[in-house]
Formats: sequence, structure tokens, C-alpha cells
Amino acid sequence: MNKVYTDIIQIAGDVITVEAEGVAYMDIAEITTRFGVSIAQVIQLNGKRVSLQVFAGSRGISTGDKVRFLGRPMRVASGDNLLGRIFNGSGMPLDKGPVLSENLIDIGGPPVNPSKRIIPNKMIRTGIPMIDVFNSLVVSQKLPIFSIAGEPYNELLARVAIQAEVDIIILGGMGLKNDDYLFFRDTLEEHGALSRSIFFIHTAADPTVECLLVPDISLAVAENFALQNKRVLVLLTDMTNFSDSLKEIAITMEQVPSNRGYPGDLYSQLAARYEKAVDFDTAGSITILAATTMPGDDVTHPVPDNTGYITEGQFYLKNKVIEPFGSLSRLKQQVNGKTRDDHRTIMDMMIQLFASYRETLEKQAMGFQMSPWDKKLLQYGTRFEKDMMSLEVNIPLEKALDLGWEIMATCFTPEETGIKPSMIKKYWPKNGKD
Repeated sequence: MNKVYTDIIQIAGDVITVEAEGVAYMDIAEITTRFGVSIAQVIQLNGKRVSLQVFAGSRGISTGDKVRFLGRPMRVASGDNLLGRIFNGSGMPLDKGPVLSENLIDIGGPPVNPSKRIIPNKMIRTGIPMIDVFNSLVVSQKLPIFSIAGEPYNELLARVAIQAEVDIIILGGMGLKNDDYLFFRDTLEEHGALSRSIFFIHTAADPTVECLLVPDISLAVAENFALQNKRVLVLLTDMTNFSDSLKEIAITMEQVPSNRGYPGDLYSQLAARYEKAVDFDTAGSITILAATTMPGDDVTHPVPDNTGYITEGQFYLKNKVIEPFGSLSRLKQQVNGKTRDDHRTIMDMMIQLFASYRETLEKQAMGFQMSPWDKKLLQYGTRFEKDMMSLEVNIPLEKALDLGWEIMATCFTPEETGIKPSMIKKYWPKNGKD
């Protein structure tokens, strides 16, 4: 029987402090009050002083209530019974289905041993040209979607979930509005993807600690499925809300703040979650796509700034499109040489021409006279934005590559592109400019 402590020495917000021994970080405790039993999680150890975040809030807790540590971290059910289900941030059902208590697994474990990982080498097709052609998503990659509030980052995540070639989709929602949560549910159900999905949803009205649990629960369940040889895609939205919850608790704990009030261990907290992305040597994989909103479109804000050092690139969502010059997939070279032999040629040349188009737009805005070459670039850039950059475009990779050749052939002669003759001979459209 675990020892019971009856001396709560401090209650600050939803954080309580007791003096106890033999307690580990992230352990779960039961607090018995006159109103019932509350669950709390250890969030700080300072000698014998143990601070716990109470899931349901500290209202009704008094200094004489009983605290019993369970000697283990929080657990969540796993297995096929979760598929098609919707849970809150602590793993309790939101869909009126039964509470699951079998196949319990610990959450918040360490990342996978590097010796058990393999080098990422498989592409995840999404049907989105700005991803598939120009910044390919790779199995086991961890990529944020940098965005500002109001951009359709949740719509982008939902579309990737529907079209990605994966076995299991896990959505971890943090600080979501009810409309956003219902959007994900209805969209995935409409396209037949809900049956292979699992939702862990924290809304803005839920306790702060549940926001912090969502990535850990989502990734623990993902790892369990990956070990069963499943390809798992984890969608996290929004990691800035997660970071703000860390800040809120740090302020309650009276920790010395770092940049803009965020805790000094923000980098470590983010890395502990993102590093769960893995492609197992003898099993499945976990790929992470995480929306990260940038206050004021400021990429130097602590959350996107720290995230950029952890992840393997980013998708930069701006003006409702994936911006080519702010986006980067550092692992794309691992896969786009295995797709079609013209993939890298199309990727490099189209972006180069689009950069020239952006320069021409600046010249036009300053009143410079447009040369014949400038006019060709303007025609090309308009086609590129409409047929490649628009998130409404939904075509397989091979058709997107063919479309790239068609766009260039409509606007330029082969010599003007600078593409080597062997590629021109093989792929240049017969009805294009000579």
C-alpha cells in the first residue's frame, strides 16, 4: 500500500505542493477530498517538496486532504479498440463510448534508441503538389506547419490525414475550439478515414494539464501501434497552445522566466515530443506533423524558433498557400531521387523560375518596363500559383510532374529553361514551345 500524505503545504492555482519521498517526475497521485477523488501529476521535484498539477483544478482541495502517490506515470489504453474513438486530454471518452481499461501503457516514456531506427527513405504521398513535388514528406519525419492565426492549417492537416498513405491517424488537439474539433471529426468521417483514426482532444475550456498530456498520450499510443508494424501519422495542433500551457504552469510555480516568459526548458519539452518520430528497423513508423502558430507572424518567437532547431524543416503557410521560399523538407533528398528521374529537375527549375517571377513582380510594382522575358515570367508565375501552389489542387505526384512540364512548355522554349537536353527529349511536351 502506498503511503498517504496529509499535509499539503501550498495551493497555488491548480498546483499543490506536498512533502514526500520516493516520488518520480510524471508520477500520478490521488487526492481524496470531501467531494471525492481527484487525479494529479507530478510536475516538479525540489528535494522533498513535490509539486503536482491537479487535472480537474484545485477547487475544493484543502491543506488537510489526503495525497497518495501511485508510483507510476499516467497510463492510457491502447489497441484496436481505440480506432474511431474520440477522447479528452486525459484519455476519457468524449464520444459516449465505453471507458477503456485494457492494454494500458505508460505515457511520457523516452524516445526510441537510435540503434533501433533506420535512416528515413520512404515518401508519404499527400496529393498536394507543394508537398509531394517540392518538399516531400518522408516516413518518420517531424515537421511543423508554421502559420499565423486564421490560416487554414487545420484544413491542411485534415487533408493530409485523408490522403496520406498511412495505416493509423492520431489527432492530438490542444486548445481547440469546438468548431475545429467537429471539423476534423466530420471531414474524416465524410472521407471514410475516421475508422482508422483516434482523437485526443483538449479544448480551451479544459484544464491546462490536459493540454500538456495530449502530445504524450498521442505519441504513446502511436508508438504502441508502430511496434505492431503500423505506419502511424500523428497530427498535433497547436503546439503554441502546448507551449503557452507550459508557460502558465511555470508562472504558477514561480519559476524564473526565460524569453518572453516561457520556461527555460522549452526546447527540451518540445524536443521530448518531436523526437518520438521514428522508423523502426523491424516494425512500423511514426511521422509527426504539428501546427505551430506564430504570434504576429514572427518566426523569431520562442516557440517556432526552438521548433526550428528540433525538426527537419517546416511548411510555411501564408496567404492560404504553402509558401515555397519559407518551406523546407531537409529529408526530401532521401526520397525524391527514387520517385521519377525528372523529379529533382522539375523541383529545382520550377522554383528557380518562380524566384525570377517574384523579382519581376517587384520590378513591375516599381514601374519598370516589362521585357519579353519578364512577360513570360509573369505568365509562368500566374500558372504556377494557380495550378501548383493552390491548396485546392489535388493530383498524384506523377500528374503533378507532368503538369510542371506543361506549365514550363506553355511559357518558355526548352533553351530558356536551361534543362539538360536528355530530360527535354524525354519529357518536354510535344505541343510545347520549340
